[in-house]
Amino acid sequence: MATDDASDPPEGLRVVDNPEAGRYEARIGPTVAGFSEYRSLPGRLAFTHTEVDRSFAGSGVGSRLARGLLDDVRARGLKVTPYCEFIAGYIERHPEYADLVTWGRRDGPEAR
Repeated sequence: MATDDASDPPEGLRVVDNPEAGRYEARIGPTVAGFSEYRSLPGRLAFTHTEVDRSFAGSGVGSRLARGLLDDVRARGLKVTPYCEFIAGYIERHPEYADLVTWGRRDGPEAR
């Protein structure tokens, strides 16, 4: 599970969408330092799980990943359904992203 922290992320960290894997990745060079899995639904991405590699714990990777994926979702004109506790918590602590949250008609535990 990811942790939200105030540390500055490692230099060279990039957040990229990997649609083939259904996840956003926080990469440092070729290394995947963390990822957030999603399901692509009409007009939105439903985030289900976020992880940061233990070797990067406490380095700001989780926060940078969340911010990067939310900025990308906004730029693409999509919404998010934050089933993942980490992404939901990040949005709670950063209300500038609250407008991205939506829940579909069939959302619930079975939709995860």
